[in-house]
Amino acid sequence: MPATAPHAALSEALGHAPADKRLEVLRRVAETGSISQAARDAGISYKAAWQAIDTLSNLSGQTLVERTVGGSGGGGARITPQGLQLLALADELMRAREAVLSRFSGGAALPMGLGLRTSMRNQLPCRVEAVEPLGPQDPAVRVRLRTPGRALLTSNITRESADLLALAAGLEVLVLCKATAVRVVRGAVGTGPGQCVLHGRIERLARGQDRDEVVLALEGGGQWVGFADHPFAARRGQRATAAMSSSALVVGLAG
Repeated sequence: MPATAPHAALSEALGHAPADKRLEVLRRVAETGSISQAARDAGISYKAAWQAIDTLSNLSGQTLVERTVGGSGGGGARITPQGLQLLALADELMRAREAVLSRFSGGAALPMGLGLRTSMRNQLPCRVEAVEPLGPQDPAVRVRLRTPGRALLTSNITRESADLLALAAGLEVLVLCKATAVRVVRGAVGTGPGQCVLHGRIERLARGQDRDEVVLALEGGGQWVGFADHPFAARRGQRATAAMSSSALVVGLAG
């Protein structure tokens, strides 16, 4: 990785600084000089702590933490100047963000994900209902989520990702999904293991050659976009169902 750290490169690692446990891990490495201690202090596994450091390093394009060897402690970890610069930028960004929100919000809640840039058109605020292990040795967990309309969604993610997001019952999150992963149909849809459905009314319908794009107005608020086989025998205002795999749903935190 390059020796210098342009702000433009480091900014790639600051997409969700206010809610990012990865930055907490980096900060604790700077304080303790130990990945294992940083993991314990952050309440995550050693593996998740290294995942956090690796992800931040990849996003920033910089080496943020170096292993150290020898000494009375037998080795540890040392944050690099680029890592310290990233933490300083995170602190400055937090102060600026709080100042802007205070000036414009007037005490009102602002939309989740306002600063999120992604190709995924489906972004729905949800509340975590439970985080359940898939098995004693399984590296993944199932996150149960409630939509504003009280529909149940599930997303399977790794234990490390759940730890780094600090997912727990009651937490407000964003559920994201690519529109191309959503199948829209009329009538009932089976909801077997690993399948999710959302019900709504057709708000917009764009005809295509092989498939039609459908925008549903969901029960409880929000929209969900998917595709139906062409020609989709439906019109605006009619009820329809969006079906997708649990593996297609991504859980994110507001920035």
